[in-house]
This record gives sequence, structure tokens and C-alpha cells, in this order.
Amino acid sequence: MNLAFCPAQGIEGARRLIKAGGILCVKGLGGMHLACLAENEEAVRELRRRKHRDEKPFAVMCRDLGCVRRLCEVSEAEERALTSFRKPIVLLDKRERGSMMQLSENNALGVMLPYTPLHVLLFGDDLDCLVMTSANLSDTPIVYKNAEALEKLRGVADGFLLHDREILTRCDDSLLRVYEGRDYPVRRSRGYVPYPVTIKGLRPGLLACGAEQKAGFCLSKEGHAFPSQHIGDLKNLETLDCYEEQLGHFAKLFDFEPAAVACDLHPDYLSTEVAERTARERGIPLLRVQHHHAHMVSCMADNGLEGECLGLVWDGTGYGPDGTTWGGELLAGGASGFRRLGTIRPMPLPGGDAATKEIWRTAEALRYEAGLENNDVTMKKLLERGLNCPKSSGMGRLFDGVCALAGIREVCSYEGQGAVLLEAAADAGERGEYELAFYDEGGVMVFDWRPMVRQIASGGEAAEKVAAKFMNTLVSAAAAQCRAAAEASGLRRTALSGGVFQNMYLMSRLPGRLRVEGLETFTHSRVSPNDEGVALGQLMILEAKYVSGGTAENS
Repeated sequence: MNLAFCPAQGIEGARRLIKAGGILCVKGLGGMHLACLAENEEAVRELRRRKHRDEKPFAVMCRDLGCVRRLCEVSEAEERALTSFRKPIVLLDKRERGSMMQLSENNALGVMLPYTPLHVLLFGDDLDCLVMTSANLSDTPIVYKNAEALEKLRGVADGFLLHDREILTRCDDSLLRVYEGRDYPVRRSRGYVPYPVTIKGLRPGLLACGAEQKAGFCLSKEGHAFPSQHIGDLKNLETLDCYEEQLGHFAKLFDFEPAAVACDLHPDYLSTEVAERTARERGIPLLRVQHHHAHMVSCMADNGLEGECLGLVWDGTGYGPDGTTWGGELLAGGASGFRRLGTIRPMPLPGGDAATKEIWRTAEALRYEAGLENNDVTMKKLLERGLNCPKSSGMGRLFDGVCALAGIREVCSYEGQGAVLLEAAADAGERGEYELAFYDEGGVMVFDWRPMVRQIASGGEAAEKVAAKFMNTLVSAAAAQCRAAAEASGLRRTALSGGVFQNMYLMSRLPGRLRVEGLETFTHSRVSPNDEGVALGQLMILEAKYVSGGTAENS
């Protein structure tokens, strides 16, 4: 069946469809949602099949706070976030570990409350919890026009609950954690955009084009930075069109003309192409900014920090000035420049990008580098010859490899799943660690994970223990690196940024450990620690290096 309901006549028809196990397309504020009964596992499985979203967690909408509390633990600060006028999705800890696995394979569930009258009418007084996920096909922007929904979602939704009030701007639901009593954004979008980040003295006319994953841009007016909403991964034409459409919308909304533009150092990002074209067509300066430098400065701007500090930046991928892939970095500096003081030992990635999904490949590389016997003969030959095995110091890739070594998962269905599953598996009461080792390479303190890998691979420990001990070891490694860097540089402030710091196991331990070391530690609260926040850092670096009438230098 494929039915179109109008709100005046079709609320009850839409409710009947939901109760019968159907999938409903319902219009929201920034786009369409696909909805079904959250407790109906068959309906959820069918939604996953139709949307091509096999395992990535679904967000849910609950009728009221009472329904939320039956599913999840809710603190006072989390309640304030849930009930605020912004109505974001809030990541909450499940009441029962391992419950609701059809919705989320980890220990958290993304929950929001109704934020339009149409939502309230749909729930009535007898529906408690609905899956409410963005109406799109995998890796494409959210559908937001009625005609587009009826065309593209035919065969995905069984019915459509629409109205004739047009959505002007496509905008996903915002997603956040509450950390230390403050918002900790994961996806900054509806309800938060286009609110600015106020930065005293910021000059107007600056444009930063962001990265590739979790893409977003940022532009400046005097004293204010305006980060865009979440747009998605710039890996297809549909998302690029959405990116450029929103860039034009912001320019019109804020009467903005760029005087200088910044982009990521990576030469192949589509956001870099946009920046290059903008600079070329307008004859304005272009600045290429190293990815992790932008992360660090983003956190500094988020916290109003000036001058220099240490920046601990852990993520999966970022193009380094040396042409290799970085991702487990300890930097020192500020908007004007940086120096690398710490990293992790680079690991080869057999098959290149294939290793980010087939994480058993990374596990084989870790075994090889640690001097252990490989399980796969072909991988061993590739590693011995160095064929298609680019080196990476990405912390996300280390998580992937350890996830596979621990026997949790060998192939991932979405980016970052290895890290998600490690966090979900970890025994929170485990205090043990693996062996810590470091070596110096040209003044850079390198965490050597090989002894740890040998201990993990020796076997005999449950995955829950391996996951916890691995992350405990990372906390100690970071503390040792930051302590040494602080002594060498005299800098006592540390900014934490990068997608790995969405891991609450780490965040519940690392900042406190750094404070014990006497380091003042800063985390995000206004923009995301993941790549979505990179554009703000690029903007601040552009301002520091751009001189009106002159040219920007590469960072």
C-alpha cells in the first residue's frame, strides 16, 4: 500500500498504519521523517531494509518524559536539553544494558520529544515511542519537499502524512550528549542554526569550507561566526548540491560577500574544490588548513581561548603536512600556527580505504607490525611488500583494529562502528591496563601500541575486558604525552577535539586524569568535536593569517 494522508483528514489513518506495523513518512520542521513503532522489531527491521541502514542506530521520539524515563536514565541537565525550545535528539544511557538492540547496538539511545503539533496529534494518548529517522536513502540529504517525498520515498514509506506549509531550509534534527552539565554537540542543526558563535573582535567576510565527512561551512560577520547546519558526507553529487545550496542561502540571509576563504589541506575533498573555485572566481586569498590544527583551534574558539595551548586531537583521518594520514595527535600552538609534539605509531592500512570497513585488515596490520603471525596469507604478502598499504596514525583506525582483534566485529557497516562497539562492550568496572611504551622521533613523543597489541593477541581475555583495558591504556598514554608536552612547552591548557572524543568511556576518565596532572582541560559545548566543527577552526586560523589586501599563507 502507498497512501497519502492530509493532517485535517488523515491523522487517524496515519495512526492506524503505524499501529498495523507500517512505515509512515511524516513532515517535520526541517524535512521528512520515516516513522514506525519502536517496539515492533519486525517493522524496525523492514525500515532498515528499505532505507539501507542495516545497523546504524535509529533515533526515537517519545510521547512525553514519562515514556523517556521508562527507557533511559535521565538527569536534570538531560531533561532540560530534551524539553528546551530547541528539542534536540539527546543521547541517553539505556536503563538496561543490551536492551532495544533493534534500535541501537550500543548502550545509548537517541531520544527526542515531539516538537510540532502534528507530532503531538500523531502520538495521541496511546502511542509511546516511535522510530523517527531522517527520510532519505543512505548517504543522501534529508527529503524536505512534498513532491520529492512522494517520488523518492515511494516503496520506502507505506503512507505519507504531509501538509501544505513549505519547508524553506533543509535541516536535520540536532544530536547531542550532555557532558559535565553542558551540551556536548554531536550534530549541530535544527534549533541551533543559524545561531552564531560570538567571538569578540572577529572580522567579517571570512568563509571556511570545512572537511568532507560531516561537512559544514562557517562564515563570519563582525564579532560572530555562523556555522552551517549538518549537511552530511560530501561523497556524492546530491550532498554537494545541498552544500552549495545552503552556502548560497547563508550568503543571502546574512548579506555575505567572502573576502578570504579557507579549506582543508586534503587536495581531493569536494569542499576543497568549492573553496578553490570561490577563490579563483572572486580573486580572493585561499588558505589550506591542516585538519587537526583546525580541530584544536575549533575547541579553543568554542571556549574563548586566546594565545597558545596544547591540543589533543583524536579522530580517524586527516591529511598531514608530510603527506601521510594523521589522527592521534598532540599539538601545541594556536590560530597562528602549531607544532606536533605527540602522535601514535603509524599503522599500514592494507587495501587503503577498504580497511575502514573491513577492519580485520587493520587487525592483520597490527599483528604484522607487532611481530605476530598473520592469519591471512594475502594480507601478510601485501604488508611485506608494502603494496597499497598507506600509513596512518589515525586513532580511529587503532580502535578498528583492536575491535577486530578482540573478536567483536571484523566488517563494519558504517563509519566509526568499530569504536562504537568497543565502547559498548567495555566493562566499566575494569581498572587494568596494557603495557605503555613510547619512543622519540624527531622531538615527537610517539605512543608505541605494539606491546599492547601483543598482549591483546595473546588471547584468554573476554572482549569486555579487552575493550576496557585498551581504553584505559589510551587514557594513560594521553596523560603521559600531555604531561611531557606541558613540561617541555610550559603550556598548561589542553583542548580536546576530534570524533574519538564522542566516546563517553574516554570522556568520563581522560579529562579528570589530565586535571590531576595539573592541566586545565577544555571540551566542546557550542560546536561538535567531530569534523562538523572543523570549519570554525579553519575560520579562526584564516583570520589569524589573513591580512586585508594581502594573501593568505598555507598553514
